[in-house]
Amino acid sequence: MYHLPQPSGWGIKILKMERVAFKMKLFKGQEAEYKKRHDEIWPELSTLLKEKGVQEYSIFLDEPTGFLFGVLKIPDSTKLGELSHLPIMKKWWAYMKDIMESNPDNSPVSVPLKEVFFMP
Repeated sequence: MYHLPQPSGWGIKILKMERVAFKMKLFKGQEAEYKKRHDEIWPELSTLLKEKGVQEYSIFLDEPTGFLFGVLKIPDSTKLGELSHLPIMKKWWAYMKDIMESNPDNSPVSVPLKEVFFMP
């Protein structure tokens, strides 16, 4: 939880963040290209994710298997479902489909992960 300071007399607003984790699969030999594309993430995509409330978004690579592990924080994870209808997200998926496992709509094959431990 984050405590956002408010002007004097307003008290403290507590913003509960949800942690969302998932895995995806990168095609063999595409590690450098995946990193390059994310190092050059489109500003409009980054802005969109922030507008939906995404914070502290990281993606990790398990090099021997090619599995990607994504984790992010967001106040309302239902907002993530809205992304699939937006043109910039669809454009990003089409851009990434040649280097990772993708669904017929070009979205990455993404498997939600269950949190089994958290230490605040």
